[in-house]
Amino acid sequence: MNKFVITHLEKFQFHNTPLRISEKEGKTFVYDPLRKKNILLTPEEEVRQKLVLYLLNEKNIPVGLIAVERALKINGMLKRFDIVIYNSSGNPHLAIECKAPSIKLTQTTLQQLAVYNLHLKAEFLMVSNGVEHLISQVNFETRGIRFLEELPF
Repeated sequence: MNKFVITHLEKFQFHNTPLRISEKEGKTFVYDPLRKKNILLTPEEEVRQKLVLYLLNEKNIPVGLIAVERALKINGMLKRFDIVIYNSSGNPHLAIECKAPSIKLTQTTLQQLAVYNLHLKAEFLMVSNGVEHLISQVNFETRGIRFLEELPF
């Protein structure tokens, strides 16, 4: 495996993306345009929502090709992936794991997504904490990954 390439915030200008925030019963919510409902705002959810809006508005990914918080059964256990971008054939293209900004990106954070990807089979993986991003391309034949500095579209 080659060395981690951590891409910093300047590459992806989604950190200033305005979110639709609301308050109810002392709790803060963010509107999710994909699920079409308000979601409790946590640090991880803020990263996820800003990244979703970036993909929709800046990268022009069609809404129908983006899935968030979908269940996946791995070794009999129910897991959830954060974001998956599908290609026009309906196959997973890019799987994204979102972390809170306080979480440091390490090989362990990437391994969590890699385990999920054994079932998804996305060609590209991304882990983001909203400040740093690890993007990689998976080679299923060699079982290796190559780190990238840009998103694969």
